[in-house]
Amino acid sequence: MTIKQTAGHDALGEFAPEFAHLNDDILFGEVWSREDKLPLKLRSIVTVSALIGKGIVDSSLKYHLASAKKNGVTQEEMAEILTHIAFYAGWPNAWAAFNMAKEVYAEDDENGEGTELNGGFFGLGKPNDAFAQYFIGQSYLNALTSPDDYLAIFNVTFEPRCRNNWHIHHASKGGGQVLVCVDGEGWYQEEGKPAQRLRPGDVVEIPANVKHWHGAAADSWFSHLAFEYPGEDASNEWLEPVDDGAYNALS
Repeated sequence: MTIKQTAGHDALGEFAPEFAHLNDDILFGEVWSREDKLPLKLRSIVTVSALIGKGIVDSSLKYHLASAKKNGVTQEEMAEILTHIAFYAGWPNAWAAFNMAKEVYAEDDENGEGTELNGGFFGLGKPNDAFAQYFIGQSYLNALTSPDDYLAIFNVTFEPRCRNNWHIHHASKGGGQVLVCVDGEGWYQEEGKPAQRLRPGDVVEIPANVKHWHGAAADSWFSHLAFEYPGEDASNEWLEPVDDGAYNALS
């Protein structure tokens, strides 16, 4: 994914066009866009740490704190990051950063966009630890009906870049799965077909015995309801991961 930035051109395009080019096109357009080398979440953590270490606690830090939130750094993670930085970058710098981070995450909560509110209307649920081996990144699961019900329904939430492995819902008769997208943006792909971008309101019907995967977009949390049609001899087969090369090629 290419990061689009225009701040340099907007503020300094006429006064310092070369600096604007380096800021917008090189720093963000090239360096920040190398997700195959370092994920956006880690780049945000590194950047926030570097700015605080230099004593830079102005609007540029607030921008990068907001970017860190967008790139998947939770409020709890940010609090721990700033606590850790305080011992190396100085207590006053950490205090200034904490005050700014509180504003950033409070603004998100007021707008209904805080990390804690991901999961859409049905809620985030708990870490999907039982199936973690079949996912790249962190996912969450909120059971809306009992797993023993005739039609079990789950709200599945993926952090940015999280996706499940290729897998197949087998059945000799009936079977298959339905996804109802409820929050954020994600991807769905069947073997041999192009990936399909998913947004709230999209519905995906997955036939039985079809190899596929689904997960979040690189820059967004994503949630969908998932339920499987009843079928005979039904079973799930988990296969290979969706590697970074194939995932990063999506646009």
